[in-house]
Amino acid sequence: MKGRRKLIDVFLQPGELFVGDASYKVRTVLGSCVSMTLWHPATRIGGMSHFLLPARSASEPVAVLDGRYGDEALELMLRELKQSGVPACQCQSKIFGGGNMFPGQMGTDSINIGQRNGEAAIAMLQRHGIPVMSQSLFGVGHRQVIFDLSSGDVWSRLIAPSEYDEAKVTTGDLL
Repeated sequence: MKGRRKLIDVFLQPGELFVGDASYKVRTVLGSCVSMTLWHPATRIGGMSHFLLPARSASEPVAVLDGRYGDEALELMLRELKQSGVPACQCQSKIFGGGNMFPGQMGTDSINIGQRNGEAAIAMLQRHGIPVMSQSLFGVGHRQVIFDLSSGDVWSRLIAPSEYDEAKVTTGDLL
């Protein structure tokens, strides 16, 4: 495409988050973890998290906010957006992940961590009055996610364990 500038690529590891402007594309790979994206259409500023657990246990002291926990990751993103002049109530969100990585190892009465993460993300965003525009949650396997901050578009691909095993055997590469 002529005239389209190349976006700066950022890859999030578990527990990380990123807030930036239209110059960035943010990627991650999720299993039971969840990513929340926040995007402000007028300013084209947004952020993405990659959290592992909905919240800390009550016994853990909170000295510094930690992106490994969904509630704290959202708070950190909201603070950074506010510093950029973006009010949370004007953002749009999308949620991804919460996959069941070990479907054969679950009891029938237990809820898996991916399910808890996804449900917590929905509830947190609702509490902040941030509309969820779309979501790709749960299922079996992991997801590849790409967030284009210039457009607000997010692409997600669910890769079931059998697809992963076939790809590894045929290509010899890890996905």
